[in-house]
Amino acid sequence: MPVSTLSAVPAVPAASAADRSVCAPLPVLGRDVTVPVAAGGEVSYAALDYAASAPALQRVWDDVAAYAPYYGSVHRGAGYLSQLSTDLFENARRTVAGFLDCRDGDQVVFTRSTTDSLNLLATALPDGCEVFVFETEHHAALLPWRGSRVTFLDAPSSPRQAVESLERALAGREPHGPALVCVTGASNVTGELWPVGELAAAAHAHGARIVLDAAQLAPHHAVSLRELDVDWVAFSGHKLYAPFGSGVLAGRADWLRRAEPYLAGGGASRKVTRRADGGVDVEWQEGAARHEAGSPNVIGAHAIASACKALTEAGFEALAAREQRLIRTVREGLADVPEVRFLSLFGDDAPRVGVLSFVVEGWTGSRFAAALSAEYGIGVRDGLFCAHPLVSGLLGDARAEGGCGAPESSGAVRVSFGAGTPDEHVERFVRAVRGLVRHGGRAGSSPSGA
Repeated sequence: MPVSTLSAVPAVPAASAADRSVCAPLPVLGRDVTVPVAAGGEVSYAALDYAASAPALQRVWDDVAAYAPYYGSVHRGAGYLSQLSTDLFENARRTVAGFLDCRDGDQVVFTRSTTDSLNLLATALPDGCEVFVFETEHHAALLPWRGSRVTFLDAPSSPRQAVESLERALAGREPHGPALVCVTGASNVTGELWPVGELAAAAHAHGARIVLDAAQLAPHHAVSLRELDVDWVAFSGHKLYAPFGSGVLAGRADWLRRAEPYLAGGGASRKVTRRADGGVDVEWQEGAARHEAGSPNVIGAHAIASACKALTEAGFEALAAREQRLIRTVREGLADVPEVRFLSLFGDDAPRVGVLSFVVEGWTGSRFAAALSAEYGIGVRDGLFCAHPLVSGLLGDARAEGGCGAPESSGAVRVSFGAGTPDEHVERFVRAVRGLVRHGGRAGSSPSGA
């Protein structure tokens, strides 16, 4: 019998009111870090790049630290710590299933990231499966389908147009075989929410399945497989305040059960025997373990489960309401700065999470982001955000090139925040943007980027 982790691993106390006031509503690591600025001295670092990687929740860090002395092999040992670690790992799977409101029969597979999850699903597609994906997707959702027939859909100008475009594409497919739709829940560029439920209904009406890239959605809103009626959900721990190298693919088990293991090795194999001709025969696992070969990342899984619990207990409704206030702080604070233009597909009033991309007249994206860092201690992202077709289209520059992390002269600037962001950091960002636009930088920055 597995050992109960609840009695064996010390419980971490809830954050005090004082802690919550420092980094409301959920304290994160790094809230006390200071960085140098060009004018001299240091300021507290304003981490406003949550869409790339959110800082670890203090609770996640504490939970991981509490477990660390008890670390042991998972599914591979009879000793106490191995049994405890196995129990912890499987409890994490159950916590994630609850967090995603999984249906009976759904599987939760632990991966390395959203990218890894969608590549896993790509290897499990049945023969002849056609994939439908909007060009607006992050590369993690745009690129894994190389072995399949892919239909790329143009960027829609409204949620209604997105649904209509998908319906037309699915209605016209020939032959009428298996199909998969891949769609984001919230854009990593504009923060806009996509009509996932309507897209799922359209997919199912035409005999297709749908996978939701929830990398940007899950940290901000509750995600229910049952209510959205999607077939799979993929997300990453490092965007969910659990940056310990783990991700999740959750949903229907049949395609995954019939597919060859994503990785071949220990854990995925149930039985291996030598044949008379010198080869080997393998009997593969049937459940989630079929695609979790190798020693599992129990720390990563435990961290994701801890983050899921913290967000659920904090309440997504309250978190989302506060985030909307922070979004208004940015939009209204810069409304009278004509040099700043926010990027949007569905319009300025479209529902969104705390992800905003913009360009500043007279500045390159890379220079503006560098000035925010050097002069104000603010960390944002610049470039094409691993969504090159989308950003290029929004900028009106189809020739934009470069890697995901490359600062591009034709790129944009992205500010993103969440449950660990203090109000003051967002307010400082607004003051900084206004100051840079008005004065061209206080420490010799050139608005032209020269």
